[in-house]
Amino acid sequence: MTDHIWKRDEVQSPCVKICIIHPEARLCTGCLRSLDEIAGWSRMAPAERRAIMDELPSRAPELKKRRGGRARVRSLD
Repeated sequence: MTDHIWKRDEVQSPCVKICIIHPEARLCTGCLRSLDEIAGWSRMAPAERRAIMDELPSRAPELKKRRGGRARVRSLD
């Protein structure tokens, strides 16, 4: 006899437990969601979650932008 485990058909959270909010982009550096998206995730419909998941890869460049500080010096060697 095989046990049938009930599973919900829902979009899982993209959380990777690296919860640091980028100060300018206002996105989590771990999952790339906004604070509003993180807070509302459990109340979102599957279609809403899927739309966010589909958009996340395009947000990564937002976190790679230089925020200031000293310019990187290249070695001529």
